[in-house]
Amino acid sequence: MALLNLIDIIDQNTLWPLAGGIHPPQMKQLSNQAPIARLPLADEYWVPLPQVGDSAILAVQVGDQVLKGQPLTQAAGAMYCAAHAPTSGTVTHIEPRASNHASGLPQLTCVIAADGKDTEVSYELASLASLSKEQLLRRIRDAGIAGMGGAMFPSHIKLNPANAIDLLIINGVECEPYITSDDRLMREHAKGIVAGIEIIQQLVQAKRIVIAIEDNKAEAAASMTTAVAQHSALKSLTSVRVIPTKYPSGGEKQLIQILTGQEVPSGSIPAQLGIVVHNVGTSLAIRDAVLDGKPLLERVVTVTGGNLTQNANYWLPIGTPVNHVLRQCGIKDTDNAEVIIGGPMMGYTLFDAAVPVLKGTNCLLVPSIDELSHPQQERACIRCGECAQVCPADLLPQQLFWHAKAQEYDKATAFNLQDCIECGCCAYVCPSDIPLVEYYRVAKAAIRQANADKVQADQAKIRYEARLARLEQEKQEREAKAREAAERRKASMSGDEKDAVAAALARVKAKKAETTAEPASPTPTAASDDKQSQVAAAIARAKAKKAQQADDAAETDTTSAASDDKKSQVAAAIARAKAKKAQQTDDAAATDTTSTASDDKKSQVAAAIARAKAKKAQQADDAAATDTGSTASDDKKSQVAAAIARAKAKKAQQADDAAATDTGSTASDDKKSQVAAAIARAKAKKAAEQAADANEAPAEASPAATEKVVSETESQNSADASKQARVAAAVARAKAKKAQQSTASEAAIEPDNSSATDVDADTAPQQDANDSKQARIAAAVAKAKAKKAGLTDDMETAAEPEMASVASTPSQNVDD
Repeated sequence: MALLNLIDIIDQNTLWPLAGGIHPPQMKQLSNQAPIARLPLADEYWVPLPQVGDSAILAVQVGDQVLKGQPLTQAAGAMYCAAHAPTSGTVTHIEPRASNHASGLPQLTCVIAADGKDTEVSYELASLASLSKEQLLRRIRDAGIAGMGGAMFPSHIKLNPANAIDLLIINGVECEPYITSDDRLMREHAKGIVAGIEIIQQLVQAKRIVIAIEDNKAEAAASMTTAVAQHSALKSLTSVRVIPTKYPSGGEKQLIQILTGQEVPSGSIPAQLGIVVHNVGTSLAIRDAVLDGKPLLERVVTVTGGNLTQNANYWLPIGTPVNHVLRQCGIKDTDNAEVIIGGPMMGYTLFDAAVPVLKGTNCLLVPSIDELSHPQQERACIRCGECAQVCPADLLPQQLFWHAKAQEYDKATAFNLQDCIECGCCAYVCPSDIPLVEYYRVAKAAIRQANADKVQADQAKIRYEARLARLEQEKQEREAKAREAAERRKASMSGDEKDAVAAALARVKAKKAETTAEPASPTPTAASDDKQSQVAAAIARAKAKKAQQADDAAETDTTSAASDDKKSQVAAAIARAKAKKAQQTDDAAATDTTSTASDDKKSQVAAAIARAKAKKAQQADDAAATDTGSTASDDKKSQVAAAIARAKAKKAQQADDAAATDTGSTASDDKKSQVAAAIARAKAKKAAEQAADANEAPAEASPAATEKVVSETESQNSADASKQARVAAAVARAKAKKAQQSTASEAAIEPDNSSATDVDADTAPQQDANDSKQARIAAAVAKAKAKKAGLTDDMETAAEPEMASVASTPSQNVDD
């Protein structure tokens, strides 16, 4: 509707019917018959400090003396609503106390012990013409004026709208049953109300002013009409409009709909339509604050109900204890007293009467036990639809109830729960006695809390992001400063210093790269080789232990032959050489398991060399026997030496075959073949030297001399024969024990599924038999040596340098 049409409608006194609504019993005659009265001062006054809006700053302390009208708080925000001392006295407590609210939650309260003098501060008087708009708003804010119709919204916010205002409505529609405070106020203070309307008009500059009053307040309407007519500045703009009595026509949005036919959109405020609504009590308080400088210290409260002896309207200071008012008004039944703040439709019941009167408290209803219906047991909804028919906001109370009860607050919001004015019409007509308004209030509180939490979370997120941005900026600034400092140092450094710094940086980077580099994933072949190397290392350790045990056994056996220290020393040296050779061979095998095939080839070559040298030694022996015609004893010695060489060669060949069969014992067989080859070479060398000596014997030597030499040699050999036999037997036993321990150790350390050996389980017994057979052959050869000729000592002595050479070069091939 266009603006011109709205003004025309107002000028034509056109009214629109209210959608919904009910007609409950009025019960106003109980309190509107007597003028507004005053009660004696209370002993204490309890003034809530954060009464409404933003939190305030406390301006007094415990023990301070205050005067009536003295501010107790200071402004801390735009929504600030000041609190003042309602009387003179002493501040005795500043502590949380029960609030005048349905929840009864504690609220910070200033307790003032009245001194009975009621001494006021001096107020600053002013005229409307001498004050600017900003000064008017400041005086209204400092006076703590709030909406006195029940909402308690700070008036200085509402009087400074962002939109242009076309219509100002002064609400004198007191639709709630029992309440008559506005009725008596309009009757007795009509001129003050009109003066307040003039101040409001000065601020909002409305084109039309309407004073709305219900038709059940004829005296109030007449008083207001007279006052407007006597006010020359407003009579051309202002009209008093009497509307039908219907609950809840006094609601802000409902009154706008009745007077203009316009509906305030959901989520909007009347100022967006160019309309402002104020209560008649608020208008009178604005007049007192602006012209007289008097803050909002008291208000008119209807005290009524069947349980009271004095039903009337009283000027009650803000902070007056409710129980003091009840005592002064003569409560009848204290045991069954029920105190309702507000009317029976929109009011709430107090849990405790020890709470203060607030700026929005317009009624104290104390009904008798039979005056009002008591809450009945809630029954199931029968879907009658009565609640929807009487809802003045055109909502669906039934849907809102289901969603609120199920705590589906998002769905309740979708059905415009926030537009509910909590008038109680739906609960009044509900045949199932469902307290619908209570469900709506709980749902609204939950939604407000969720919204507050969301706002806090958003603010926390903003602070967190700002902190991250600040930290990042500080980091960049530090890095920039570090770069600048480095550049300055670099510019001031000499050439040598720059080179030193560059070298240090290079070392740091290299070390960091080595630390952070990840090892490459092993391939299956590398993993297998690693496993084989571990097995080979285990075998090497076992064989070294076996060699050590064999050496210990050999040393034990050789030490038993106390008669031959030289033999024992030689045996010990040979044993140490063998142990060292075995250890070196095992280490080489553990280091590189892939050289098995090469080692096999080396052992075969060594065996072939040994066989060739043995054959060469045999040929030399035969030639020596033919050419020199040596004695039978020399012939016999050479034959024995050749037999020993052939036995050693055969033993080396057997060791080579065993090495080919069992790759797991490659290192031990190589050692044996090399030792055997060394012994064979030593014996062959010895035989060759003997043959050479025989060939180089002087021709003129007499047979007697030759026989004497042979006889001495034979006697010497015969003397040592028994000792040699014992030594050889001990060596043979040690070798047999060594072979047996080797077999047991290898069987114990080799895993069943290891890939480090290719020996089949069927060949193990045969290997043990071969080792035992070799031990017996060695023992037999030793005995033959001792019996036939004492050549073993000489050959072992000659072989000692060769053995030392072999032990010191374990990985080299044997040369001719």
